[in-house]
Amino acid sequence: MFGPIANKVTRYTPGKEVARGITSFAAHGHTPGHIAYTVASGNQSLLMIVDSVANPAVFARNPDWQHASDVDRAMGVETRKRMLDRAATDKTLIQAMHFPFPGNDHIIKEGTGYRFVPTSWNHIL
Repeated sequence: MFGPIANKVTRYTPGKEVARGITSFAAHGHTPGHIAYTVASGNQSLLMIVDSVANPAVFARNPDWQHASDVDRAMGVETRKRMLDRAATDKTLIQAMHFPFPGNDHIIKEGTGYRFVPTSWNHIL
């Protein structure tokens, strides 16, 4: 798949720390080999759920719904539910590619689904 750069790509097995404080884990379903990450520093962590929840208003509230862009839709549902449950249980800040700006949010368990709780954004660091 990587053609001319294949010998420069470092491959790893999900579940491994890929850099200090960054641990990968399998998030298959959206695409084969889809990977998500936990970024940790001290007692703080961020769960990067990447493409596992395409639209939080729809797929967090209805985690059993299948997304048309998931290659393996049943596995996508399983992965989405596992990650949302982890984020809600651990009260972990999450980041996802298709969430509204700034994309760093929280998830709360609500009924059979989850509620998306956006964080506020401040342009001043």
